[in-house]
Amino acid sequence: MSDENPRDFWETRYADSERVWSGRVNATMSSLVAELAPGRALDLGCGEGGDVLWLAARGWQAVGVDISATAVARGAAHAEAADLQGGSAEFLAAELPEGMPEGPFDLVSASFLQSPVALDRQRILQTAAARVAVGGHLLVVSHAAAPPWSAHQHAPEEMPTLDGDLTALVPREAWEVRVGELRTRSTKGPHGEDATLDDLVILAKRLRV
Repeated sequence: MSDENPRDFWETRYADSERVWSGRVNATMSSLVAELAPGRALDLGCGEGGDVLWLAARGWQAVGVDISATAVARGAAHAEAADLQGGSAEFLAAELPEGMPEGPFDLVSASFLQSPVALDRQRILQTAAARVAVGGHLLVVSHAAAPPWSAHQHAPEEMPTLDGDLTALVPREAWEVRVGELRTRSTKGPHGEDATLDDLVILAKRLRV
């Protein structure tokens, strides 16, 4: 893993392209969160805001945080265009976990909070889990292996594991694990190629502090 400054890396990644992501909500997130009652939500590594906008449109007071100022500016612009500002969709450029908003949150989500440059993923997610309200949910969707088209391939020991994340993030005495599994999905690569990806999916409900 590179020692490059993560803020510089991700800011360059977004600034060098008019759009990095599709703008659509993460399908796994939407399928699992659709049944939850709206409340206050925090989306980590929000990018250009697809998940935040989806949440806000469904009644959540959603805050998206990303290390890239360019990414969150795009998210805010999309929120304004969709008339979702004024509290229902907010965006914050900050390093994590230091700049993480204070809780409690009814939902904390992190979709593919992974980086080819130095990022203390476990500390960020543990800090975020501590901000989940009793009765609220933590949703973490992660690559179990780097996509085959990625220019930054990781050694297996650098990738998260289901057992490792469950142990570190949602101790059984305080959480009910509603989903904890490896999921396989078919997708298209950046050049239209067929690909199969493995995702780790955790949805847990906080039972007590």
